[in-house]
Amino acid sequence: MPVINIEDLTEKDKLKMEVEQLKKEVKMERQLVSKCSEEIKNYIEENSGEDPLVKGIPEDKNPFKEKGGCVIA
Repeated sequence: MPVINIEDLTEKDKLKMEVEQLKKEVKMERQLVSKCSEEIKNYIEENSGEDPLVKGIPEDKNPFKEKGGCVIA
């Protein structure tokens, strides 16, 4: 997909893009924030045991672990 520079478009083209985006958005199914946030909370709680940001990465599986030190003689 090519990158479009908005500043290079005419006002008509900008409005056309906006209308196309609004048509896409109006077709989307809406859900209550309270329902979605509850589902997200449950997902996070269920998967927190496997989350490396919560649990940490074991030293033997950490690809960013320093392999050796630097010695200045």
